[in-house]
Amino acid sequence: MQTAEHLQRIRTDGFTVIERLIDQSQIDTIKQELAPWLHGEHYGRNDFEGFFSERVYALLAKTPSVAQLVEHPGVLAIVDELLPPNYLLSAALAINVHPGENAQDFHGDDSAGGFAMRRPRPMQGVSAIWALDEFTNDNGATEVVPGSHLWGEDRVPTQRDAVKALIPAGSVLVFAGNLLHRGGANTGQTIRLAITPQYCAPYMRQIENMVLAVPPKVAAQYSERVQALLGYSVVEPGFMGYVDGVHPRRLIDPAVRSVHRGVEHP
Repeated sequence: MQTAEHLQRIRTDGFTVIERLIDQSQIDTIKQELAPWLHGEHYGRNDFEGFFSERVYALLAKTPSVAQLVEHPGVLAIVDELLPPNYLLSAALAINVHPGENAQDFHGDDSAGGFAMRRPRPMQGVSAIWALDEFTNDNGATEVVPGSHLWGEDRVPTQRDAVKALIPAGSVLVFAGNLLHRGGANTGQTIRLAITPQYCAPYMRQIENMVLAVPPKVAAQYSERVQALLGYSVVEPGFMGYVDGVHPRRLIDPAVRSVHRGVEHP
């Protein structure tokens, strides 16, 4: 499918899938970098994180190869059309679901900040879930509720409303931030590893404080696009996001010069 077709699916159903967008060598590199942070025993702190799921936060400070997922052009071409310019990376984490994990409660990703916005409402974010292992019927595949991004407050999802995203390794599920979904139960014998970058409108607070999670010395290794997504950027037109009156990329590269309302900031 072309970008326009994926956009139509998201607007209608709330989600779309792009299969085998990265190859096995890319998957292997990410898994190798993640390996030191996955111990097989340090599980989530609550039922939502999952008592049998490992989560790795601050990924871009730990696994540089994840940047290729965060800024993948196939995904950003979709996000570019769904969110306002200057959108941000709200979260980026790995979720390793082990056998015995229960299904999460249904939720939307762009309401994580607790904003009191009643449904139906426009999406405030877009999420991607990259399958580093095949998502199967029994290993905790993500479950989505088609069309629920258009629902009102009075409609509550049930198991019958949900569809499992059964996708091959290397594929990505992209969905509206207000789509109801959940991590499925792992009733099988194998783990299910995924990476989930989540993007938000520029006026929202990021779920993860990215400029602390990925400080300037670490952010310097990434492309300008990733730096901007992290928050080393300003909202244009305007200058929202500045640091001490100048562009935040000055924290990474002192030679950066920026212009605000025709005035150059040295």
